[in-house]
Amino acid sequence: MQNKIALALMASALLLVAACGDSGKPPPAAGDAPPPPEVDVLTVTAGSAILTQDLPGRVQAIRSAQVRARVEGVLEKRLYKEGSDIAAGTPLFQIDPRTYQAAAAAAQADLAAAKATFDRYKPLLETRAISQQEYEGALAQYKQAEAALARARLDLENAIPLAPISGRAGRALVTEGALVGKGEATHLVTIEQLNPVYVEFSQTYSDVLRLQQAVKAGTQKKADAAMVQLVLEDGTLYSEKGQLQFADMAVEPESGAVVLRAEFPNPRRELLPGTFVRVRFPQAELDNVIRVPQRAVQSGPAGQLVMIVDAEGKVMPRQITTGAMSGQDFIVTGGLKEGEQIIVNGLQKSQPGSVVKPMPWQPGAPILPAPSPTPPAQPATENGKAEKQ
Repeated sequence: MQNKIALALMASALLLVAACGDSGKPPPAAGDAPPPPEVDVLTVTAGSAILTQDLPGRVQAIRSAQVRARVEGVLEKRLYKEGSDIAAGTPLFQIDPRTYQAAAAAAQADLAAAKATFDRYKPLLETRAISQQEYEGALAQYKQAEAALARARLDLENAIPLAPISGRAGRALVTEGALVGKGEATHLVTIEQLNPVYVEFSQTYSDVLRLQQAVKAGTQKKADAAMVQLVLEDGTLYSEKGQLQFADMAVEPESGAVVLRAEFPNPRRELLPGTFVRVRFPQAELDNVIRVPQRAVQSGPAGQLVMIVDAEGKVMPRQITTGAMSGQDFIVTGGLKEGEQIIVNGLQKSQPGSVVKPMPWQPGAPILPAPSPTPPAQPATENGKAEKQ
């Protein structure tokens, strides 16, 4: 009995020692903690900015020519490659020329006969062997024969329609064997000149009037609107800047807008007629304003906000008020002051209250992708290996 009691006391002592050892284990070293994540920040500064407005527009060819059949006949052949760039004067189609060749030959013969008659009558008039009226009749027939031959030759030339301008020739609108020019000038193909191109867009007259009033009041300075930019359908900026050509002097009654036109270089044929784009149009210039990249601004239930990094490296949300746009930046009218740091890149790692390592943001740096979710742990099977899902 005494041996059993002694064994029980020894076991209790061993358990107590083990428990004390676990509770007395030192905490993990500070160096084992992961470093704070890096985020790109922008230090807020005030400066000048140009107010811009993105206006919807459409690309148009600077020159467009509809090639039509000027003579009647059966289309024998297409002489150009569809979708290719061609020079002015390039033959495009072949219309059956036999009728016009015969007409030209007949007109040539009639001219020769009329000329022979006229040449014979001319000396006779000098000797008064013929009357003045007979001479003038022969002269008139000679002139008419000349005109008929010129018209016949023109019809023969028109049997091969030529490109009136240089540009890109589209798809043929008729096929070989089709009768063209019967009663109307059949549309054969359209040629469009694509370098440069026009972009036609419109601005509401209320915006024009508001800008004029702001400039007159001295709150804004009118910006140089001669150079404009193009925003493509995917949101990227077109590499070439455009030149404003004209602004219409009248307001369209249906839309209440003023039509404007800009010309853009198109050396690589990236802009195609009919494409819908947005024209970034400069309107006014402001001084001593704060600009914030659009990608740094988030929308919340109470409005727009940005993430601030304080002096201790902690992330804190800040409500802001924005006004107009300056390119791809918001102009902030309230909520920020100079010297503060806002997160531009790495927002997915910036939870309010967390500690981050701010790094200077480089404009043009790629946006960091959101972290992929951690895959769930696979349940273990009886043999200890993870079971495949």
